[in-house]
Amino acid sequence: MRIGCIVMAAGDARRFGENKLAVDFGGKPLILWALEAVPAERFAAVAVVTQYSEVEELAREFGFLPVHNPHPDWGISHTIRLGLEKVGDCGAALFQVSDQPLLRRETVAAEVDFFLEHPDKLVGLSHGGVRGNPCIFPAAYFPELLALTEDHGGSSVIRRHEEDLLLFEAPAQELEDADTRCALLAMAEKSRLV
Repeated sequence: MRIGCIVMAAGDARRFGENKLAVDFGGKPLILWALEAVPAERFAAVAVVTQYSEVEELAREFGFLPVHNPHPDWGISHTIRLGLEKVGDCGAALFQVSDQPLLRRETVAAEVDFFLEHPDKLVGLSHGGVRGNPCIFPAAYFPELLALTEDHGGSSVIRRHEEDLLLFEAPAQELEDADTRCALLAMAEKSRLV
């Protein structure tokens, strides 16, 4: 099955207060952690949707498809649409956020392998039964994803199809995202103990 990967790196990070993708975490920018967590060999195409030219350049260096989003203010639905259009004809798509620096490449690869055992199901990375990201959507859900508007994302599609959702368990720290500078500092502190 052809699976596309969409790295969502277009947001304004209002809660963070600045472009968090450029913020240093463990000696490298946050976006670099996200791109390194993509097991490219598992995907037919990897699209990185962003408003930042430096992220587009980094995506090219990885051999990924840079997708410019000139309207991050249109919400996450626009990022989803641009990403899906770029990866083309795929049987499924994995959506990965770009602010989970402790997410491991091996975990994402294992989640994809798990999905391939259940290719008609929605699959979300989780810990203790609580869903997080990345999430994988079979192509049957693409029309609903493409119909999303404003800041409604994949979660609203999943909520309509909870009976089709399977969870793939991962360590809690891999699902943590850096919504604020305090959260990022706490993750840096915690990761020293991991």
